Amino acid sequence: MVDAAGGSPWYEWPQARAVLDARDVAGVYRLLRRLGMSQREISRCTGQSQSEVWEILHGRQVRDVNVLERICDGLEVPRGYMRLAGVADAYPGRRTTVPEEVVEAMRRRVLLAYGLTTVGVQSAPRLQGLPTLPGPKPVSLPSRVDGIHVVQVRNLTRRLGAASNADTDPEVLSAAAERATRLLGVSGPEPVKRALKVAVAELHMEAAWAGFDAWRYDRMMHHFTTALVLAAEAGDTYLQVEAMIQSGMAIREFGRPDDGLKMVQLGWLKARYIPEDEQRAVVVGSVGRAAVQACAREEIANALADLEDLDGAEKEMAQARELWSATHSDLYGDLDRPAARLALRQGRLDVAESLAAASVRRWEGVNQRGHAHSSIVVATVHVHAGEPSGLPLAHGAITATNRLSSVRVRRKLTPLAAALETRPGRDARDLARMARQTVSARA
Repeated sequence: MVDAAGGSPWYEWPQARAVLDARDVAGVYRLLRRLGMSQREISRCTGQSQSEVWEILHGRQVRDVNVLERICDGLEVPRGYMRLAGVADAYPGRRTTVPEEVVEAMRRRVLLAYGLTTVGVQSAPRLQGLPTLPGPKPVSLPSRVDGIHVVQVRNLTRRLGAASNADTDPEVLSAAAERATRLLGVSGPEPVKRALKVAVAELHMEAAWAGFDAWRYDRMMHHFTTALVLAAEAGDTYLQVEAMIQSGMAIREFGRPDDGLKMVQLGWLKARYIPEDEQRAVVVGSVGRAAVQACAREEIANALADLEDLDGAEKEMAQARELWSATHSDLYGDLDRPAARLALRQGRLDVAESLAAASVRRWEGVNQRGHAHSSIVVATVHVHAGEPSGLPLAHGAITATNRLSSVRVRRKLTPLAAALETRPGRDARDLARMARQTVSARA
């Protein structure tokens, strides 16, 4: 039911269906006039004289079935819409399309009508008679790709990546990634095609992370898989490793530490082939081979900890921290927080507190989600230690997390809620309930 302008045929609109069903030919003609058709055009389509059309518009009723059939056929309206039962449509499968210039004129008139309403020149009830117009046409792909398209995709990825720090809807990133992927089917020079493939893969990485943050497993896995495939086709080792490490982490957090560990280990093996001088400021992941290898070791440690191998996790975490340490200028990567979580599991609260506090400082003013996540770890340590500061810190962490739409970060409140439930007193119980409610709340 789509016309050439990208919307439903005019006779499918509610106001058209009503006048057709009532056999109100004058109402039909008035609607066509509002759509921009002249009396002459109506006359030509229906086989009537202009004087007949004028008379109908001014009150003459049409009851003759033969005339009604001729009007339907001339306007290519299915006869059943006028309750002409038992008569086959003269134009089966055909639908009238409103000329593009008429649709464009109506768009301007509808916009003007709403503008007049806002300043009180026209009353709101009159807007109810306006037709529903077709939506915009899809944007066509270019006939050939070149360097500017690579730049456009990379700039889009950077903007969306920066916006995602303040919670971008994953559907926005998914739509952008799918649109960019269509460019890969357009011809162009081979070096440009390869660079475009890498740029699109990076955009899919951002879309995958947005899906992960929103806790949408199918969306996340689709984009991680697409990014890995494109990076492999382009021969981009760095991006392949990032895709494997980040997807492994996501799989682990979704409750599959064994499979997540395998994926990260594959990334660790592949990381050996990243050039030592690789320092590009990519829009996803960490920068440089040492940073990538350190993040792989850290995630291996996280998976081992989830599998209750705390000794193995401690060794991997130590190796990660020997390889690399994030600076305040690094937008990605934080080894202090996972090390603090591991120390907390081991019962080394003093070590955990120091590391978690450093992580909070590291994300201050850089990333809201990172800061909230680290604040949760600090609060959990203090609550476990039974310190007076535990409850205020817990309240601050819960409140900060509640402001975020990140389902992933909200789920990080579960250990804090469990720790609060072990503490005596009503305040602790209220905070535990508040944390549980935040975890279960829809973003």
